[in-house]
Amino acid sequence: MNSKKVKISEVKVNPNNPRLIKDDKFNKLVKSIQEFPQMLDIRPIVVNSDMIVLGGNMRLKACQEAGLKEVPIIIADNLSVEQQREFLIKDNVSGGEWDWEILANEWDAELLEDWGLDLKFPQDDSEDEPEEEKTYIPTYRFEVSCNTEKEKNKLMAELMQKGYSCTDDY
Repeated sequence: MNSKKVKISEVKVNPNNPRLIKDDKFNKLVKSIQEFPQMLDIRPIVVNSDMIVLGGNMRLKACQEAGLKEVPIIIADNLSVEQQREFLIKDNVSGGEWDWEILANEWDAELLEDWGLDLKFPQDDSEDEPEEEKTYIPTYRFEVSCNTEKEKNKLMAELMQKGYSCTDDY
């Protein structure tokens, strides 16, 4: 599949997209697009044959906010309706976890936050502890077994709505 540029007005936001980016994160996405528009060429918006977004709803909205007249797209016209619905979710599921130690030691925290990464620093009130000795909030993992896929999906949705990161790696 090749990407092409089209008028932004031709691309339609998907009303069934369950993922949102609000407030500060959305503003950071707009800023990111303004400062690094080439990123859109590398990761175009994916649409179906009706020009409805399957992947990139928030990028499209951010492009509109940034005042872009054209956006790169990929038309995924070979997907069934069910595959389109699946793509809509799978494109938005975050996989993996951040290695906080590498981020802390090898990346600029302010730059990472500007790019939209939520850094999880500890709430440490001790002023006398040197900066390099402060630790980051650990991430805990646990496994849950469900009897049906429907039950698993419902539980994952509830947890994600509460701000937890979920994966269904087997």
